[in-house]
Amino acid sequence: MYFEDDDVLGGTPKSRFFDIVFHANRNVVTKELEEMIEWMAALELIVEGCGLNVEDEVKKVIFDESKKEELQNRINSLYIEYMGKILSQSE
Repeated sequence: MYFEDDDVLGGTPKSRFFDIVFHANRNVVTKELEEMIEWMAALELIVEGCGLNVEDEVKKVIFDESKKEELQNRINSLYIEYMGKILSQSE
């Protein structure tokens, strides 16, 4: 899915995410960023546990033209997911 700047969110998922991060409660944002890092570390352990090199596998996905759209959709989905988590704790 491709997002234009004038979509429902009032910008791209990335731009809206950063708007929220820069204006939300610092404690809430810190907690969510810590959880994101923990999640990434766990995923790295899983990949390494499969006998794969994390950096090589990530680069394969990032630079694989056939996965560009799927990767961008996943990135947008994560921006939206974490926006929701931050906003739901900021009310």
